[in-house]
Amino acid sequence: MLGEPVRAPEAERIGLISEMTGEGQTDTRAAELARRLADGPALAYAQTKALLTAELDMPLAAAVELDAATQALLMNGDDYAEFHAAFTEKRPPKWRGR
Repeated sequence: MLGEPVRAPEAERIGLISEMTGEGQTDTRAAELARRLADGPALAYAQTKALLTAELDMPLAAAVELDAATQALLMNGDDYAEFHAAFTEKRPPKWRGR
């Protein structure tokens, strides 16, 4: 609030940043995170992003209702069944975006 600079270790400690990298490692780490996102459940990620945007200006009751409807929709998808199968079989899931 006072306009004072916040150094990286303090920013990480107070939650302004989630991770620090060593010098010259930022691009590599960003690529790793991008790969993890790309390999994840795309439909669930897309719905989460849409919900976060839509719910900014919604009353709480409407947001909870929208969340419940979205969860019901996603629970009928192939990726949800794959999540449970992979968990039960103790293997990485093979997401299909469905």
